[in-house]
Amino acid sequence: MLPRLFGTLLLAFTLGGCAEPPYTNVDNAGLKALLAQGVPLYDIRRPEEWRQTQVVAGSRTLTYVDASGRANPEFLPRFTAEVGKNDPVILICRTGNRTDALARELMAMGYTQVYNVRHGITRWIGEGNPIVKN
Repeated sequence: MLPRLFGTLLLAFTLGGCAEPPYTNVDNAGLKALLAQGVPLYDIRRPEEWRQTQVVAGSRTLTYVDASGRANPEFLPRFTAEVGKNDPVILICRTGNRTDALARELMAMGYTQVYNVRHGITRWIGEGNPIVKN
């Protein structure tokens, strides 16, 4: 039931991609400011991606979908246990596409302060920002 609901939500959010997102996009300066405030950063990529590019220091690593696009069944239970609906949270992936879908899903679930790192870890690294081994 949960995977079907997840797939339906993902499709609906993808089809509504032209609308203004219900979450807040941030650039690298915004990411740095939020991290300085202690807002948690979730890197939702897969383990092989973390090994390939490394991660932003302090990232919490939690895979959202596998390489085939299937939802990680552990993602939502762990995320909802760790992040309250009114707590600020930052999401990062490789380029911002997965975090866009997830941010929309979280907002539909009642989360109120979701930040998406626009252009993801790719832009973070491209602008010379520090990364650490996961």
